Amino acid sequence: MNRYTMTILLLCCSNVFMTFAWYGHLRNMSHRPWVVAALVSWGIALFEYLLQVPANRIGHEVMTVGQLKILQEVITLTIFVPFAIFYMKEKPTLDYLWAGLCLLGAVFFIFRSKLF
Repeated sequence: MNRYTMTILLLCCSNVFMTFAWYGHLRNMSHRPWVVAALVSWGIALFEYLLQVPANRIGHEVMTVGQLKILQEVITLTIFVPFAIFYMKEKPTLDYLWAGLCLLGAVFFIFRSKLF
């Protein structure tokens, strides 16, 4: 498997963990003290780091730090939107579309040296 694919797969998996660590407690633990939610989230985030760190190391062999960051933001939105709609039961709005278009612009500018 090439480095780009491995990086993207690891970042997607890590982002699933991080999305639940950051936002899952809003649905599942709203009745618990925030300190309990923070500790549970920290435990979930550990798994995120076990995937994120290798992803960044592998990705940095073929991408710049800026490219890794923009890639992470695109993956974050790709994971977050379905999470917000299907898990958190939030109504989708056009703001998600506009945010996605802005990220596509960011992808173009940060990766254009590799594209052209």
